[in-house]
Amino acid sequence: MSAPVVVLVAHIALLSLISFGGVPGVLPDLRDFVVITHGWISNQDFANCFAIVQALPGPNMILLMGFVGWKVGGLPAAISGALASFAPSCVLAYAAFDWWERFRDRAWQRRIRRGLVPVTLGLVIAGGYVMARSSSGWAPAAVTLVAAAGAAVCPRLSPLWLIAAGGVLGACGLV
Repeated sequence: MSAPVVVLVAHIALLSLISFGGVPGVLPDLRDFVVITHGWISNQDFANCFAIVQALPGPNMILLMGFVGWKVGGLPAAISGALASFAPSCVLAYAAFDWWERFRDRAWQRRIRRGLVPVTLGLVIAGGYVMARSSSGWAPAAVTLVAAAGAAVCPRLSPLWLIAAGGVLGACGLV
């Protein structure tokens, strides 16, 4: 494997260990790493990769890391990136499960779980911000992001309406 692929896979493995909330939680870092820091793919290619994996069924973090790996180093990098996206966190979760369960009813554990909620929410919002910034029409994407976030807090509104509205706006070329 080439040096860029090894560097990418190591970074994906690290992101796997800190990815609260799935792909949106690590999206800003991944984008900065592959687009800004290393210039392996363009901003538009990254946005396209994200859009494609969001449209596909299945585990989108594994798909995104595999897709980015494909763009950087072909099939070996795609397979390595996909494996690196879940193997480290699975090993850590397996190793920590018994310990975590042993202290399930402790106050400190409840505090940690409650504390992770805003962290996860912030990471997801940051991911939406990064993707809005990477689109060619920043202002319409920002308005769409704010509208979707506002509508998402309405418990009686189905998220399918938000997805449909985003699809219509995208088809019309507005975002």
